[in-house]
Amino acid sequence: MTTAKSHFSRYGYHKTTVSDIARVIGFSKAYIYKYFDSKQAIGHAICSQVLGICLEQTLAAIKDGADAADRLRSFFDTICVASATFLLNDPKLYELAALSALEKWPCYTGYRAALGKALGEIILQGREAREFERKTPFDETISGIMQAMEIFYNPLMRQSNSGMLQSHPREVVNLVLRSLAP
Repeated sequence: MTTAKSHFSRYGYHKTTVSDIARVIGFSKAYIYKYFDSKQAIGHAICSQVLGICLEQTLAAIKDGADAADRLRSFFDTICVASATFLLNDPKLYELAALSALEKWPCYTGYRAALGKALGEIILQGREAREFERKTPFDETISGIMQAMEIFYNPLMRQSNSGMLQSHPREVVNLVLRSLAP
């Protein structure tokens, strides 16, 4: 995994072969296929790791919010920073994450679902505290916010809109918070 991640990071997912990885670690291609069905399976595993780091950072950041609005701001801010850092620090691995979003790999759909679950918990907390409105159906609220946020967490969209990294996340979260006001 370490060798594959390093190779993907240096040469890109599409320019790396299982033979390249096998050659670097000194094993046969068949040995690698004993653990992974394909190069795509290796890509899935690596992508799960890197998206998992972004998710862990986001979940850690929202734990200490004073109220639901504060947690929602932390949610947006952390996703934006983690995603931007990943894009700027490792563009070749970011391309792999963008591919996972494009092709809807389980690592990406799981990442998106986990973000949606965390968002749902924040919205429920805000509704229970009467901090957020409660008229809009819960699923519609989550779906709408996830769509508004997609440019910031979806690697495919983030990659093509990297110029929006600075001020726009704050504008979007403020708009979302105003729409949630009771």
